Amino acid sequence: MSDRRRQRRIGGRLPLVLLLPALLGLAFLLVPLIGLLAQAPWSTLPSRLFSEEVGQALRLSLVCASSATVICLLLGVPLAWLLARAEVPGRGLIRALVTVPLVLPPVVGGVALLLVLGRRGLIGQHLDTWFGISLPFTTAGVIVAEAFVAMPFLVISVEGALRAADPRYEEAAATLGAGRWLTFRRVTLPSIAPGIVAGAVLCWARALGEFGATITFAGNLPGRTTTMPLAVYLALETDPDVAVVLSVVLLAVSVVVLACLRERWISGLR
Repeated sequence: MSDRRRQRRIGGRLPLVLLLPALLGLAFLLVPLIGLLAQAPWSTLPSRLFSEEVGQALRLSLVCASSATVICLLLGVPLAWLLARAEVPGRGLIRALVTVPLVLPPVVGGVALLLVLGRRGLIGQHLDTWFGISLPFTTAGVIVAEAFVAMPFLVISVEGALRAADPRYEEAAATLGAGRWLTFRRVTLPSIAPGIVAGAVLCWARALGEFGATITFAGNLPGRTTTMPLAVYLALETDPDVAVVLSVVLLAVSVVVLACLRERWISGLR
């Protein structure tokens, strides 16, 4: 009997003491989502979805999340390559620092950005004095906050793809006379493209749902910094139905992201 079949037979005899907590855990995760869908105003959802308030928050969220993802791609792919391939001192410490935003409370990230990039911050005061650039409480500030919290998702995904890639193709390209930049563009990037796509999708979804760092660093200004999560927070006080509609949209985006990455995750677990 193969090991896989033996594991299936063992797993099939699930004891009751494990089955009940497992079902409770599943219900704990699914019941709130089912409740959200059950309470959604489906009859008026199309009109509310295309209302000015919802459309404004949706457009701003899409623009900011996409812009943040572009920034993460431009900065995160080289950073992932540095962590995966370059022999630099303290690489483990650098990797740990890169992943800090994953566990750092987003509000703390927003405070850190405000202290560094605010008008009186370490860097922000010079940006304001020399170039007249002020990032807090602007749309650009939303993009910066979202990029800060989302970049680790891209870096981790791309670094994993780089470590899994076969280095012999790059060595063969170098043997044939290709320079490092040409090898990276023509050999490395195509080989890790699935990892980059998966990381970009996760990065975009994380940026779309960012709340804490955004409201701390960029505020909640309608039309300028009020993204969909912030609009949900505002609408809970004035129009709960709008909050539910926006929540359903964000839930739908999350489901689509999971569906897009499902095959990649399953293949990685086999």
